[in-house]
Amino acid sequence: MLKTDFSRMYIDGEWRKGSSDKSMTNKNPFNGEELVTIQSAAKGDLNEAYEAAARAQEKWATELPQNKRAVLEKLVTVMEENKELIIDWLVKEAGSTVMKASVEFQASLNIVKEATGYPYHMEGKIMPSQTPGKENRVYRNPLGVIGIISPWNFPFHLAIRSIAPAIATGNAVVLKPATDTPVTGGLIFASIFEAAGLPKGLLNVVVGRGSEIGDEIVTHPVPRLISFTGSTEVGRHIGELAGRNLKKTALELGGNNALVVLDDADIEQAVESALFGKFYHQGQICMSLNRIFVHKDIYEKFAERFTELAKNLKYGDPADKTTNVGPLINKDQVDRIMKDVKTSVEQGAKIQLGGQADGNVMEPTVLTGVTNKMPIAENEIFGPVAVLIPFDSEEEAVQMVNESPYGLSGSVHSSNIERGTSFAHKIHTGMIHVNDQSVNDEAHMPFGGEKDSGLGRFNGEWVLEEFTTLKWLSVQHTPRDYGPFISQLK
Repeated sequence: MLKTDFSRMYIDGEWRKGSSDKSMTNKNPFNGEELVTIQSAAKGDLNEAYEAAARAQEKWATELPQNKRAVLEKLVTVMEENKELIIDWLVKEAGSTVMKASVEFQASLNIVKEATGYPYHMEGKIMPSQTPGKENRVYRNPLGVIGIISPWNFPFHLAIRSIAPAIATGNAVVLKPATDTPVTGGLIFASIFEAAGLPKGLLNVVVGRGSEIGDEIVTHPVPRLISFTGSTEVGRHIGELAGRNLKKTALELGGNNALVVLDDADIEQAVESALFGKFYHQGQICMSLNRIFVHKDIYEKFAERFTELAKNLKYGDPADKTTNVGPLINKDQVDRIMKDVKTSVEQGAKIQLGGQADGNVMEPTVLTGVTNKMPIAENEIFGPVAVLIPFDSEEEAVQMVNESPYGLSGSVHSSNIERGTSFAHKIHTGMIHVNDQSVNDEAHMPFGGEKDSGLGRFNGEWVLEEFTTLKWLSVQHTPRDYGPFISQLK
């Protein structure tokens, strides 16, 4: 039976209290209800977790591929059997609407299903040599131990997309979830992997504050790679620490994603894409639309229709299955966004809809008259505020989109597919979608950004490049002639 007492962390196959003198109280962001209190991890707990992972990984690296696959296949079954439990936790801990939590669960399931094939993709190569009688071999091996720091916005999905491929390719994991989502971004995985029969020590979950163990997650000598999803500011710090300690990183960071509506676009289709890409999960997605650029000739018509439909968005209790927009994760996020809205209005932006908040629930908000230099356009919003910006020409739109330091996702609408595709090629971003919105993630497609949006790619065959390493092994089949270096010695 799945363990659901998440008041303890999970180290070397055991549920135990953290040894810090501090504790963390986990609360529902919608109603403030206390969910669980967890004794925090100290550096000693983290060290035990990494040492346990290192011990377990040595055997797991040589485990037969069918046995690795069997654990992941069992994990799929365990997840399906506990779907409602996982969704319930996503709603009450992460502020996910039921719709969003359901989609997040399915995306996570797809990740695990994709990962079941990875044990059989650890292929090598036989290659020719420039030396007579020699054979070159290239082997793909697991890295060893991977440290994972998961975020609070899509905690279940964005944690499992690193855990599953790491385990599947023969690595062990130490996972530190965000303090706002210690269960759905961390402890619940200990429970479901335990039920799936994963050998002890291969997955360890430590719950603690960044101020106590944040840097040590990265600088500890055991992990070979740090996988982090979160803000660019924190990601840059992690990258600096990892680089100083010669560790690899997989960093999926912030975004200032744009939707560009060209003058020949189907306005209704573009409006629907913009509504989903902006307000899905309250805009708390790294891929959410931050800026919506609309050609001046259709700007008024687009803004009118967009605002008309946005008025129908239901916001409030995420447990209500009809709710579109739930709470932000905490009050600090609300205050930050409201400050940017206020400053932008002072600079000339106009509020067409919303602009108020009740607790952590912010009304779906629409701003027009925005310029690309206002804070609500320059900063990553991560909330339910739609920013509509007019443009005169394609060249101007390309310039405004690309002048952001971010480059994660994006989208463009045009009734001419080739025109839209040509425009998409000009945008400096890791992912972009024609006649769709920016929030797309498929388990078999490369996911990642450019510029300040991060390093590396998740999903599909591309994640293998992140979580494995290559070894060159050569075999000299016949005696090698070392030329005059040796002949003159005889």
